[in-house]
Amino acid sequence: MGLTKTEMFTDLQNEIALFAKVLGHPARVAILQHLFKIEGCICGDLVDEIGLAQPTISQHLKELKLLGLIKGNVEGTSVCYCIDKENWTNMKKVMLQFLDQDIDNKNCC
Repeated sequence: MGLTKTEMFTDLQNEIALFAKVLGHPARVAILQHLFKIEGCICGDLVDEIGLAQPTISQHLKELKLLGLIKGNVEGTSVCYCIDKENWTNMKKVMLQFLDQDIDNKNCC
């Protein structure tokens, strides 16, 4: 059996691609921005804040949590979400290192 497409690339390349993918939807960006704005956890008021249906919000939260950018705690009948500071810091480090690359050759194309 052949390699899967992700196996062709380095762990770092795959990590950068996953970060880019999770940040590639405006709803997930809006959720993250809201979590930073409130500087704490949010428990269920994202539907009013973001303006999407609850199942859609839940799917975006799942994607963010799967990558570890947010974490959730069960409080009663709801789940409260907040930024996972350690994983957010790691993501920034990886992405900044990638985005800080420059081309010095001014004669290219």
